[in-house]
Amino acid sequence: MNPQAKLIFTISLLLGTTITISSNHWIMAWAGLEINTLAILPMISKSHHPRAIEAATKYFLTQATASALVLFSSMTNAWYTGQWDITQLTHPTSCLILTSAIAMKLGLVPFHFWFPEVLQGSPLITGLLLSTMMKFPPITLLFMTSPSLNSTLLTCMALLSTALGGWMGLNQTQIRKILAFSSISHLGWMAIIITYNPKLTLLNFYLYALMTATVFLALNSIKASKLSTLMTTWTKTPPLSATLLLALLSLAGLPPLTGFLPKWLIIQELTKQNMAVAATTISLLSLLSL
Repeated sequence: MNPQAKLIFTISLLLGTTITISSNHWIMAWAGLEINTLAILPMISKSHHPRAIEAATKYFLTQATASALVLFSSMTNAWYTGQWDITQLTHPTSCLILTSAIAMKLGLVPFHFWFPEVLQGSPLITGLLLSTMMKFPPITLLFMTSPSLNSTLLTCMALLSTALGGWMGLNQTQIRKILAFSSISHLGWMAIIITYNPKLTLLNFYLYALMTATVFLALNSIKASKLSTLMTTWTKTPPLSATLLLALLSLAGLPPLTGFLPKWLIIQELTKQNMAVAATTISLLSLLSL
C-alpha cells in the first residue's frame, strides 16, 4: 500500500475513534463510527486476495447495518425525549435497539458471525486493529449509556458469547479464528458487568487490548497463521515463543497471570450484585476457552 494512503487511513482511524469517544451528541458519535469503518476497509482489502475482498464486504455490510441502527435508536430517543445527548438515552425501545446495534458492531452473540470470517481474511496487523481499536468506540458508547441499558439482555448475550467463544475455538487450527473466538468470549465478560460497574469493563478492555497486541505482534514477527507453524518456531526464537505462550495463557485467564485480574474482579462484583449463578456460569464457560 502507498505510504501516503496508509498515513491517511491511520489518521482517519485515530480521528474517527477520537470523535466518537469525545462526543456528547449522537450524530457526532455516529459520524466517528462511520469514519472508522471507511478507514479500516482499505486496510482489510489491501492484499487484493478474494478472501480479503470478501472479508471487507462482510465487514462493511455489518457495520453499515449497525450504524444505521445506532442512528435509528438515537432518533427514536430524540423523538420521544427531545434529547440528542448520549447520556440521556432514556426511552426503553431506543435502549434495546442501541444494545443490539452495539452488539452487532462488537461481534457479541447472536451477531457474531461476521467477526471470525473478517479476521481470517485480514492481515495480522489489521486483525489487531479490528480486535482492539475498532472495539473501543462502541464500548465507550456502552459505557456512556450504561445506567439506562437493559441488564437482562446484556447478561444473556454475555453468557452466550462466553459459551460460544470457548466452544467454537476448540476445534480451530487457524490462529486468527481462535483469537476471534477469544475476543467474543472476552466481550462476554465485558458485557455482563457494564450495567453494574462500567469501570471494570474498561479495565477488562485495556488489559485485553494489551494481551491481544502482544499475541498479534508476536505472530506477525514469526509470520505464523496456523497452529502447525507455531510448532516449529520454538527452535528459531525461544524467547518470543515463551512470551507468546505466556500471553496466550494470560488471555485465557490462568490465575497467576494478568488476564485473571479482571475476571476475578468481575466475579467479585457479580457476587455483590446477588448474581452468584451468573458468576458461576460465566466462570465455568470460560474454562472452555482456557
